[in-house]
Amino acid sequence: MKRFASSALASLLLSLGSVATSHAIEILRWERLPLAVPLVVGQERVIFIDRNVRIGLPDSLGAHLRIQSAGGAIYLRASEAIPPTRLQLQDVESGALILLDIAAEPAKAGQAPLEPIRIVEDDGTPSRPENPATSRADEDESGNTMESIGTPTRRATTVPVILTRHAAQNLYAPLRTVEPVPDIGRVNLRRNISLDTLLPTLPVRAQALAAWRFEDQWVTAVKLINTSARALELDPRALQGDFVAATFQHPSLGPAGRTADTTVVYLVTRGHGLVESLLPKIAPIDAAQNLPPSGAAGAPGVGHPSTGGLRDEE
Repeated sequence: MKRFASSALASLLLSLGSVATSHAIEILRWERLPLAVPLVVGQERVIFIDRNVRIGLPDSLGAHLRIQSAGGAIYLRASEAIPPTRLQLQDVESGALILLDIAAEPAKAGQAPLEPIRIVEDDGTPSRPENPATSRADEDESGNTMESIGTPTRRATTVPVILTRHAAQNLYAPLRTVEPVPDIGRVNLRRNISLDTLLPTLPVRAQALAAWRFEDQWVTAVKLINTSARALELDPRALQGDFVAATFQHPSLGPAGRTADTTVVYLVTRGHGLVESLLPKIAPIDAAQNLPPSGAAGAPGVGHPSTGGLRDEE
């Protein structure tokens, strides 16, 4: 699978510490038009669709195209050249169809392997009313549409997933493969945020890199660097703070100084940014500071035997 160069922001990460390489994913948006999926003979191409689908294909392809499906991913491998042919992907739950136009050609000299594909749909696109006249009459009578009275928009993908995917693509993927999502905006982030309480049980150094907002939720990308000589397993349950979701780019960290000693965690918060979701830092308590001056240890005063402060009785 093709290795890709990091984007400008990922290059900044490399200057501060090494980051693991990742694979580019080509984004195809389903808008009821057949999606072109070229194949190379003898090379497997992966299509991520994040749903359970049935695959329909002509009988003539059975001996020339291997198709496997698992966990929302489809694996296509052509054993010989295939002319343009249409496949049908049917959602098992809804019955909705997605059309793919595939064609397989022999590999050319020096040709790079094809990238995986992710098929996405417009989230929250309103459906067309079955009876436009009735819909308009109801709107005129009430003076409000469903959107104006606050009916929540239903999405196939949750907001934390949308935010985390968008942040990861911006940090690790080439710009041409970043999935455009309306209404997601970059937010200003202080670079001097203290993150000492984020993972107090692990010997890591944390640094906030970037943040994005979508509706009432924020995602903040935080860089983690292992400062110990041993490998570390990363567990979201070790994170301390008020988070809606947390996702590590990699499941573990290598020993300090290795190429795998750095990763990123994506923290999703609701209603505010990262700073307001962190636990307060507890400072050591000096009990002597709460005593009155006359009672502080070593302070001369009434009743202290070393000062002769006892009352002399005549």
